[in-house]
Amino acid sequence: MSRCEHGVEELCAAGAELYERALRTGQVEAQEAADTPCLTDFGLLHPALDDPDRLEPVAPAAALNRLLRSARGRIAAERRREERLVDLFAPLMGADGPRGVSPDIPTISVLSGLDRIGEVITQAMIATSGELLAVQPHTTNMVAQAPSKMHVEALARDQALLDRGGRIRTLYQHPLRHSPTVIARYEQIHGDVEARTLDEVTARLIVIDRTVAFLPASKDRTVALEIRHPALVRYLATTFDRLWDLATPMYPEPARRPTVNGITPRQQAIAALLVEGHTDAAIADRLGMNIRTARVHIANLADTLGSGSRAQLGYLIARAGILDQEG
Repeated sequence: MSRCEHGVEELCAAGAELYERALRTGQVEAQEAADTPCLTDFGLLHPALDDPDRLEPVAPAAALNRLLRSARGRIAAERRREERLVDLFAPLMGADGPRGVSPDIPTISVLSGLDRIGEVITQAMIATSGELLAVQPHTTNMVAQAPSKMHVEALARDQALLDRGGRIRTLYQHPLRHSPTVIARYEQIHGDVEARTLDEVTARLIVIDRTVAFLPASKDRTVALEIRHPALVRYLATTFDRLWDLATPMYPEPARRPTVNGITPRQQAIAALLVEGHTDAAIADRLGMNIRTARVHIANLADTLGSGSRAQLGYLIARAGILDQEG
């Protein structure tokens, strides 16, 4: 698919026609937008959550509001672009019908593409000098790793927030406590930043200033949700706070996780999942380790308890009171 070579304020005639039709009908086939990539590039159309082969339009008022927020943060020359955006979207307001959304009504927006997701997150962070809360899980079945370019951009984005007096709090899984790449990242940034770990964390989450949150909407993280509804963002931030209180400090001052009766904290977490009947693969995925490492821990646990079989291991775990020692 070719990429668009114009700005949103100069929306091509074909793009304007398709966008207006999408507003009137509610959806269009993704194939119909093949020759007008500007509509998805500018976030005017996004994949339907229940059918990726169809595209849904973003309400003109909501789209205009997003673009104006970005435009207001630019230099004086960009303000002229703001006026052209108003001229472009004003005629389209009538085409929206009952689907119209007031710019003042909180929305949940679908973001498509790693570049666009990164751009919107960056815009949200530029607008704040407050707080960034993040959950960064590691899973063994990730479809694609983020390109190194995105890691570099995220590092610069985080440092800029810290330089403005902001703070960063991040949650990981326990296996990443000694990850060279994670430790190296924290050695490169300076400011009010902390990281903690848990046996299990939620899916990836970013909350900025407790006013906007970002969640993945696809396994490969190429589709995300931008949430600006106060109640939902407050719920996600509260969930983070409660996990944070339960987590073990990792950076800047790591706390040692104690071993109880010869059973390590990692083995206690595995024991809980074994008793629930999870397979080795499921245990590895939930605890953020590869399956070989999970099996080594299971074998060591069995050896410590003197178990000769999987069924006996569950019985011995219960008898030893391992799960009563968690927490």
